[in-house]
Amino acid sequence: MPYQVLFTEDAERDLEDLYRFLATRDNVQTAERILGEIEEACLGLEDLPTRGNVPKELVGLGIADYRELHHKPWRMIYRIIGEDVVVYCIADGRRDMHSFLERRLLR
Repeated sequence: MPYQVLFTEDAERDLEDLYRFLATRDNVQTAERILGEIEEACLGLEDLPTRGNVPKELVGLGIADYRELHHKPWRMIYRIIGEDVVVYCIADGRRDMHSFLERRLLR
């Protein structure tokens, strides 16, 4: 039985922000392609949610509940809860991920 992939409001906002950024910086086609690839990667967690690794920033804090997928340079941070895979954020991995993850996940 596949898991159900859910996006938090923050993750949905991340996708919207990313779409706007890419559409402005590049073009709408690029934005749609990249968002499609990110969403496809996240939805692929239905069958194999454990395939992501624990983000290194969280390992240092002793937190192993979250995992991540990469679609360079973006990182999708998620957690397996029962039969659900909950995507918490889609973030540019080039930013200060340590403080971003502390703000987003540990508030």
